[in-house]
Amino acid sequence: MKIVKLMFYYLLGVLGILGVSIAPQVFATTGIFDVVSYGKAFGQFVVEFFSPDAWVYVYGNPPHEFPIIDVVWDPFVYSMQILLSALIVGFLLAFLFAFLANFLPKVMFNQVKRLVNILESIPDLFIAMSLQLLTLAIFDATGIIIFHVATYDEKAYLAPIITLAILPMVSLFKILLLMIEEELLKDYVVLAKSKGMKKFYILSRHVLKNILPNTFYHSKVIVWGALSSQFVIERVFNVRGLSDILIGDFRPITIAVALILVFTPFFLFYQFVDFMIKEDRMISQPLLFKGKRDRWFTGLKIRPRFKKMSLPTINKPHPLRALLSGIKGFVVHMKNWKFAVGFLFFIVVISYSSFYSMLTNNHIDQVRLHYAEDGITLLSTPAHPPGEPFLLGSDQLGFSLWDQIVVGAKFTLIFAIIIALLRVVIGFVFGIVYAYYCKPRFQKGLEKVIDSIHFLPLSVIAYLLLTPIVMPTAMGFTYTFNERILLEIIILTFLVVPLTSILIGKEIKQVMQQEFIASAHILGGSKLHILRKHIFPHIGPRLTIFFGQQFIQVLLIFIHLGVFDFFFGGTFIKPGDPPRSITHEWSGLIGNTKNELRGDFWIVLWVLLAFMISIFAMQLIIQGVKEVQQEKVGVLYNKRRLRRNKNDEWKQEESVTREQVTFTRVYTDRETFEEKL
Repeated sequence: MKIVKLMFYYLLGVLGILGVSIAPQVFATTGIFDVVSYGKAFGQFVVEFFSPDAWVYVYGNPPHEFPIIDVVWDPFVYSMQILLSALIVGFLLAFLFAFLANFLPKVMFNQVKRLVNILESIPDLFIAMSLQLLTLAIFDATGIIIFHVATYDEKAYLAPIITLAILPMVSLFKILLLMIEEELLKDYVVLAKSKGMKKFYILSRHVLKNILPNTFYHSKVIVWGALSSQFVIERVFNVRGLSDILIGDFRPITIAVALILVFTPFFLFYQFVDFMIKEDRMISQPLLFKGKRDRWFTGLKIRPRFKKMSLPTINKPHPLRALLSGIKGFVVHMKNWKFAVGFLFFIVVISYSSFYSMLTNNHIDQVRLHYAEDGITLLSTPAHPPGEPFLLGSDQLGFSLWDQIVVGAKFTLIFAIIIALLRVVIGFVFGIVYAYYCKPRFQKGLEKVIDSIHFLPLSVIAYLLLTPIVMPTAMGFTYTFNERILLEIIILTFLVVPLTSILIGKEIKQVMQQEFIASAHILGGSKLHILRKHIFPHIGPRLTIFFGQQFIQVLLIFIHLGVFDFFFGGTFIKPGDPPRSITHEWSGLIGNTKNELRGDFWIVLWVLLAFMISIFAMQLIIQGVKEVQQEKVGVLYNKRRLRRNKNDEWKQEESVTREQVTFTRVYTDRETFEEKL
């Protein structure tokens, strides 16, 4: 039976891949909203997919047909060698560093956690660029090449593996630190210490063993991010892997075969390990769901007569009161310096970009030839280096990089915020449906189906779906500017909504298992009242943190798509000139990055720093929200507040002591007076 379910879920994943594979072709011919044409094309492609004659790869000029497996297999093996090596190296180093970090002094341990937050904000493209610049610097100084770039004759391994391994290592290292900290607070660790067991023995024999199942489930998200990063790393290091195959023959059959080859091994591996892990298989019943006559609550039937009980009416909150409560919560968060710095960064940058655009009408300075003061001596030609005529230099056409970054800031940050916010809001709505109205068996099946998304690279799917939208044809753009913006927001939002819905739904289910929810339900609270008064206040901070994570993911997708000249709002292509972004959003400066990293590297250096600072600012907001919530439950991060509380305690102790001393003296004097009488 389990094998049948496994094959069913695998077949659903394959059908999803087939549906994505035909999307670029259908969107370019019949449009994105023609559902009937899409259904017909999907049916025809399913039939074609199971026909052996269709499995051909078209390449060359004039085009020639080759057996697709013979063409795709070697690049697939090459890509998997890089990916698996990077994941193994990254995971092993993460476990090693997390284990050793727990033996550091408390001060150094806190510094390590701060360093991890900084490293997590570095995009993979910045790491690739740094490695290439380091290689060039060492080669110029010593004549030694430490990293090779792939060619048709040789294959590059070391540089792509190192670049791809860093972010999984940092992500897993951060997760392991948090899980080990929580595990060390459990009772069995206290018991083990009381018996004289050493910390090394407790960590190696008990803690690491207990956190392995959770680590396995967290690794899915890390693998998902690594799959997306590989799509870009192969492009930057000229790796002739699956990304090169996809770009060479952009037909549905090639896309489907390539994605299925990536999907299959990861799906089978995680399903097998999930089956082998021994865990509690009991499925908790939903707390509330509609019945014809009765309500069910944790297995106890509540008779209709309880509905006739006179319960206190629940007053609806006044909108002004809710607004004041929201303002009060915001003020509390602004007292945390991390939240305040991150929030003010976005306010200042977006405001400055908006005012600059209104005052100058998005003007960007351009200097083709930069002469000295005599007007004769030619100092530089595009791309101008930093200094003069522009502070940050210029691109290949002589446009100021500073002006482009300022103009594009509002488009990059605002649309990233909109997409992240839509992911969270829509995911919250569907999460309520998932937690309240879906039966346990349906929830389990839905989780299995949506879990397959982790084994498909998000950047590749976005690349496939956005191709007919942002890239112009010989006749121009298929859609207008507003339509392109709207379609990109919809696609980048709904690609992740299934995952966000399940994650938020699980958070709601955890809150619904608490005892205070049971009390509220027995007292007559409606579903809406329980959701508004009890569930949302508990998961609200988690939704804020989740929003920050989605914002960072959107920025990373912008970077990945920028490497392939896919710019938000559309790509302007003029013969003889490099591709440009119509909206001047930041990823527009990343086009042709592969070539500029070896020459005018400052073109992408400044924009990557802008992305990095934005990601770090959002991480500050996330950390600030966490600290504010932890302060509410008694964990004080504010040293001044901690000192103030201690001083107040000391003052209270001193006042109590003085009162006791005064009372003793008075009582002693009175006793002496009575003796004299």
